[in-house]
This record gives sequence, C-alpha cells and structure tokens, in this order.
Amino acid sequence: MSYLTLSISLLFVIIPLVLSKTLNLGLEKDTTIAAIRSIVQLLAVGYVLQFVFDSENMVYILLMVVLMIAAATHNAQKKGVAIKGIIWKLIVTFTFVEVLTQGILLGLGITPPTAQYIIPISGMVVGNSMVLAILFLNRFTSEIETHQDKTELILSLGGTPKQAIHSQLIASIQASTIPTIESQKTIGLVQLPGMMSGQIIAGADPVQAVLFQLLVLFLLLTTAVLTSIMLGYLSYPTLFNQRMQLLK
Repeated sequence: MSYLTLSISLLFVIIPLVLSKTLNLGLEKDTTIAAIRSIVQLLAVGYVLQFVFDSENMVYILLMVVLMIAAATHNAQKKGVAIKGIIWKLIVTFTFVEVLTQGILLGLGITPPTAQYIIPISGMVVGNSMVLAILFLNRFTSEIETHQDKTELILSLGGTPKQAIHSQLIASIQASTIPTIESQKTIGLVQLPGMMSGQIIAGADPVQAVLFQLLVLFLLLTTAVLTSIMLGYLSYPTLFNQRMQLLK
C-alpha cells in the first residue's frame, strides 16, 4: 500500500465525520483526534520497528517491551485510582504475564527469539492484558461500592477481608474474562481475526495463518485469566487497614 492509497482511505474517516455533523452527534472532534493520533503513532512505531528489526539487538527489543508495559500501566491505572499502589500492581501483573508467555514461547521453541516475533506477540499480550485490567478494575471498584454494606457486615461478624470481598472479587474476575472467552467461541464464524486476516492479505498460506492465529488465541486466553486473577489478589488486601476495616 502506498501513501496515495492510504490518503484515499481517509474517505472512511470523512464518512463518520459527515454523519456526525449532519445528525448533530458531536463526534467530530474525537473522531478527528483519533484519526490523527492513529496516523502519527502508527507511522512512528512503523519506523521504529523497522530500525529494531534491522538491528536485531536484544536491548532494543527489551526497550520496546518496557515501553509497552509503561504505556499500558499509564492507561490502566486511571481506572484504579481508588486502589492503593495500583501502579506497581499493574506493572507486576503485566510483567509477569509477558515473562510467562514469552518464556513458554521461546523456551519451548514455539517461536524464534527474533524481534519479528517477540515484539508483535508482546504487543498483543500486553495490549490484551491492559484491556482486561481496565475491565477488571472498572467492575471491581463498582462491586466494592455497591456491596459496601455487605462487606462491612461480614467483617463485623468476624469474617476475614478475603471472605468479605470474595464474592465481589470472583464476580469481577468472571465479568472481565467473559468478552475474551465468548469471542473465542465464535472465532472464524462471526469474524476472521486480525492476525489471520493480515497474513492472508500478505499472501500467506491460509492454514499457516490459522495455526498462528490459534497460537495467539491461546495466548490471549491465558493473558485474560492471569491478568484478572493476579490484579484481583494483589488489589483486595489494600482495601482494608490493619484492623481489618474496609477503607472508605
């Protein structure tokens, strides 16, 4: 694809702008900002990745992964401001998920230790982990606020913080993982996943594209469950003081 064809594809940005203006939806500003940011950010990343791929230097690869984790943490922590130490909890969670998944992939020889594989897969893993963290934190903080009386009642009857928060924690973990699990049930029937579609468009064998896509799906399933569980069990103790009282 050339820059000329890319500029023509801006028609897909103009259409929602025109509709928003015509129907007074008020989406013009956000749509324009989103389009501009996506162009600038993706082009910048493209040139950076070209440099990293050409150099094949492990230091640059690690720096890219660290940048992904830092950006994901910055974005996700906004939903968990009520939880003490949420930033380091997110960093620990994202780092653990990344190290575990890449450790399995590289350690068992599933993928080669090159930037071409490590960086894109890390981006999918960390990105999915970030989305799951946001979903979990949003639901967890809501559950805590909604069931505050129930939590305090269990504590007053001698229950531990873990017992008092257990139902809210489990409900939040389940709710945050549902989109990932449900989407995988209909994969290939309702939609062709992005990685698979990209490989097919690039001319890859469809069967090989399917195999790589299945690898990604299995990765994202582990990422979803691990992220929610780790973040949940790292977060709930900080909701209580040393006297086992729920912090307001």
